[in-house]
Amino acid sequence: MLYRKEIDGLRALAVIPVILFHAGFEFFGGGFVGVDIFFVISGYLITSIILAELDNGTFTIANFYERRIRRIFPALFFVIIAIIPFAYYWLLPAELTSFGKSIASVSIFASNFFFWQESDYFASDSEYLPLLHTWSLAVEEQYYLFFPIIMILLWRFGKNILLTTLIVLAILSIALSEWAWRYSPDFNFYMLPTRMWELLAGAFTAFYLINRAPTGNQIGAILGLLAIFFSLIFYDSGIPIPSLYGLLPILGTVFIILFATEQTLVGKLLSQKLVVVIGLISYSAYLWHVPIFAFARIASLEEPGPWVLGTLGIVALLLAWISWRFVEKPFRNKKLFTQKQVLITGMLFSILFILVGAQIAGGL
Repeated sequence: MLYRKEIDGLRALAVIPVILFHAGFEFFGGGFVGVDIFFVISGYLITSIILAELDNGTFTIANFYERRIRRIFPALFFVIIAIIPFAYYWLLPAELTSFGKSIASVSIFASNFFFWQESDYFASDSEYLPLLHTWSLAVEEQYYLFFPIIMILLWRFGKNILLTTLIVLAILSIALSEWAWRYSPDFNFYMLPTRMWELLAGAFTAFYLINRAPTGNQIGAILGLLAIFFSLIFYDSGIPIPSLYGLLPILGTVFIILFATEQTLVGKLLSQKLVVVIGLISYSAYLWHVPIFAFARIASLEEPGPWVLGTLGIVALLLAWISWRFVEKPFRNKKLFTQKQVLITGMLFSILFILVGAQIAGGL
């Protein structure tokens, strides 16, 4: 798959507003839509890889999950290990029990179920939950449990049948989100059935670009960037996401993927070296910033100001570079670890952290 710097730049455009939103900068009242941008990017990249491998006859479930484990597990478990001592030091017994349960749920990518029952994402007390942000990882991994299977099963019937099936799923998903934000807003926010259409938006983008290169289009790319910035600045916690309101940042992201090549102004902006570097470390940055902010709030007698948390956001970026350089990158090197080693180690670490979470929660 052809590497595109602007996609990493788009990741930076997603993660920085999320960090600023969690730091309390009111200017980015809609910074939480950065997660939705991530969903589209993920859907696009993963579907592009699957389509290419299906076309070549090289796609296997084992290869797919090997890539997911290499991508997700090392940094995730590294961050959890790093924050456990702070949890023991600062959390009250009831909070520590909840933290242990969250570790166990993260380990099986079910933390969206856990936080659905435990916390309103936009409630003030949610700012004290070190692993709250892992709900989005759970949504993604649940999606990737069935998506590759659908792709394999329907590929033999042709792309039109496959694409039609995915379109039906997307329509059902967005219709459910429109119902759920009115009658079950927490379910709507945290759960896969109402979020699936966002990942599928990226998948449809991959289908459109299959066997063709993105075409630079200044107007399309600028419209995409404006749509994202509008939602980041003018949306707030009162805007239900996911819902039809989410079409603005979702379509904005799709437009950038389709039209922002390095020959366009938006593509050039997103391809700047610093922006690309932030995009490269965006996953680790996303993992680090919430626990850092949570423990800063827990340790303070009063709410830290946005500039204090903003400074800690820079610390999160520095830690993200370290974990990207010394944890993420080495584990992606296929010369260092075989597929069998990766799959077995991933399973063992999941079991280990379930036990660790249970021990912290007082269940063992």
